[in-house]
Amino acid sequence: MALTRLSDIIDVTVFQDLPAVNSPIKSAFFESGIINANPLLDSLASAAGKTAELPFWKDLDGTSEVNYSNDDPTDVAATQKITQGEQSARKAFINKGWQVADLASEVAMGTRAMDAIRARTDTYFMRQWQARLIATTNGILADNVANDSGDMVIDVAAEAVADQTKDTRFNRDAFTTAVFTLGDASSELTAVGFHSAVLAQAVKNDDIVYMPDSQGSLTIPTYMGLRVIVDDGLTVTAGTTDGFKYTSVLFGNEAFGYGVGSPEVPVEIERSAALGNGGGIETLFIRNTWILHPFGFQNTGTPSGVSYTNAELAGAGSWDRVVERKNVPLAFLVSN
Repeated sequence: MALTRLSDIIDVTVFQDLPAVNSPIKSAFFESGIINANPLLDSLASAAGKTAELPFWKDLDGTSEVNYSNDDPTDVAATQKITQGEQSARKAFINKGWQVADLASEVAMGTRAMDAIRARTDTYFMRQWQARLIATTNGILADNVANDSGDMVIDVAAEAVADQTKDTRFNRDAFTTAVFTLGDASSELTAVGFHSAVLAQAVKNDDIVYMPDSQGSLTIPTYMGLRVIVDDGLTVTAGTTDGFKYTSVLFGNEAFGYGVGSPEVPVEIERSAALGNGGGIETLFIRNTWILHPFGFQNTGTPSGVSYTNAELAGAGSWDRVVERKNVPLAFLVSN
């Protein structure tokens, strides 16, 4: 007896090879240039183990004065060396499943339920990727305040609405102060992430400049020369009395590294004939392995499971800075 099943509708091999409609590569974060995706990180994400070691060359000691030449054959010049540092990144082994009852497809009008799911899975994972990136920035901020004297953070926000002024609300002076937490490396910043409420304040201040993209087909908002990324997932915290405080994140070029691994079974369909009291239910699972890691930091502590949850990424105990402050292309501004 012939029976049309999900496996007849979706070819698993074709499914997993389809280009992502809304993958992270199409997100504003990716397009802004703050993400460095490369084959090395892909290979590390695909390698065995739960962590990836990311070595880097430390800078030469710029405080050591040069040698001055002379004609004394007994005067031997001192030399310096270059050393490597290491960043330890934890991989994220993630998956999500969606179920469809056969009966639902039989009685539903319009698009089949599984077709609707397929059209939305890429958007779902893009949102999850962005949520992990934002959780990571929150963890970096928390670590910086707890362990590095808050040298990456400018906080001008008032804790109560009654205490808010033009100086506690988002403003150019506070933003400039945040930029120069990088000192003479401030020119490395290329983008800023705003909550829409902060963007609204910047628009009211008449500080947003809209620039055409390289194709001239759309306009990109910029603030003081930095590309603006608008995401309402950025942190909003309640003041101790009332009102809200908004965290804006300043990013440098390639502030984050991104690698994609190869799960053993990236896409899988499971059929349970007895479920639905015999009506039959089919489940679609999609799996991903990601490395999404900020330059200059290493993961510390131990997650509750194999991978860090978003809540764990947002904690100070999950991060430790391993380079000098000015070498980290990130900064934060907290304002009303």
